[in-house]
Amino acid sequence: MKLNELRDNPGARHKSKRLGRGPGSGKGKTAGRGNKGQKSRSGVAIKGFEGGQMPLYRRLPKRGFNNIFAKHYQVVNLGRLQTAIDAGKLDGAKAIGIEELVASGVVRKARDGVRLLAKGKLKAKVEITVAGASAAAIAAVEAAGGKVTVTVAKEVAADKASADGGAET
Repeated sequence: MKLNELRDNPGARHKSKRLGRGPGSGKGKTAGRGNKGQKSRSGVAIKGFEGGQMPLYRRLPKRGFNNIFAKHYQVVNLGRLQTAIDAGKLDGAKAIGIEELVASGVVRKARDGVRLLAKGKLKAKVEITVAGASAAAIAAVEAAGGKVTVTVAKEVAADKASADGGAET
C-alpha cells in the first residue's frame, strides 16, 4: 500500500446536500423546508415553546447549585499504584509526586491535585506526596513500610489558624 492509494471506506463520508441552488437541483427555491411559517425561516427555537402555557422547564422547581470553589481531585487507588510499580511505569524506590504519576500514565491530568484512596493492596515500600489521602490509605502505605506526605491539609489548617487569629484581635 502506498500513500497515494489511501482512501476512505465507501460510505464513510456523507456528502452534504446543496440546498437552494436552483430548480434543476431538486432542492431549489424552498430548499426542502416547505412553504412559509416559522419553521421555514432561520433561527427557529420551537422545542421549548408550549403555545403560551408556562413551559415545563419553568414549572419545575430548581434545586442545588454549582460550587465554583470546589476542588476537583484526581483519585488514585493503592491497587492502581501497585499495578504501575509492577509494570515498571513507576519506580517504588524513588519519591513519587504528581509529576511522576502523570508521566507514568496513572493519572491523565492533575487538576487540583491527587487524592490517594485505599482500594486494593500495596506491597511496595513507597514515599508518595499527594494533595489528599484517606486515613485507610495512609495506614496501608505505612503498614507496607512507606510514607505519605499530604500537602493540601497543611494549607487548609494554616488558613483556618490565620482566620481564627484574625477573629480574636
